[in-house]
Amino acid sequence: MYSCTQCGKCFALRRYLTSHMYVHGTNCRHKCPECARCFRDNHNLTIHQRIHSGEKPFECTVCSKRFNISHELVIHSRIHSGEKPYKCHECDKAFSWSKLLKIHMRVHTGEKLYNCSLCNKSFTAYSSLHRHTRHVHSDRRPCYCRYCGKLFKGSQGLKKHVRIHTGAKPYSCRYCLDHFTSRGQFKAHLLKLHNEGTWFTYNICQKKFSYGSHLKVHIRRHGGVKPYVCSECPKSFCTATGLKSHHFTLLDGKHFAVDFVVIL
Repeated sequence: MYSCTQCGKCFALRRYLTSHMYVHGTNCRHKCPECARCFRDNHNLTIHQRIHSGEKPFECTVCSKRFNISHELVIHSRIHSGEKPYKCHECDKAFSWSKLLKIHMRVHTGEKLYNCSLCNKSFTAYSSLHRHTRHVHSDRRPCYCRYCGKLFKGSQGLKKHVRIHTGAKPYSCRYCLDHFTSRGQFKAHLLKLHNEGTWFTYNICQKKFSYGSHLKVHIRRHGGVKPYVCSECPKSFCTATGLKSHHFTLLDGKHFAVDFVVIL
């Protein structure tokens, strides 16, 4: 493990850390005029500048979604084709992206590299830690829906919500040509109707789930485990969603709590 002295991010190889240090301006050769971020070559700077310009020159021929680098388009195209070339040698799961396989392997090794400094919870991926910090320990909602004014903590939540207004269904099934608004709906459809994917089964009651997170919640309910505790009263809940709905009730906003559960 090689750790960045500036932000604490960790890397498996020294060369990854060396590349990362350009973000902090170390050995800066090519600097972005918009945000002063540094890059080791002009090619990476050109790609980065598309963030500021909004340029996305690579378009998906199936759903017209656009990307600022070609590699992202290649990975995205596998959603439509169903191609998953990266297979786990420990189980039958497969992935469309090598990085997802690398993160998945930590499930088998038990390796959790990223720890939350606020609650000591550990995660297998840095993105999971970042999402946890934003959703659990922060009340900021910087993403704004231009259709209804609803606020969201992250761009992904906003992107999914906007599809309610636009009716967009970017995920298409290659077996029956059905279309879906979210990746979760798409994966559940493939599993239930076309037997593509992996069921998560609880060995005590043999109940099956399409998501590992749903199985975890089910196991908590079997064991009576309620890790989400209300700070205003003695009540506790199995899920964060249950706690949030309870908070709305305390604020005399029961109708908002119902809407919140339905959207999720």
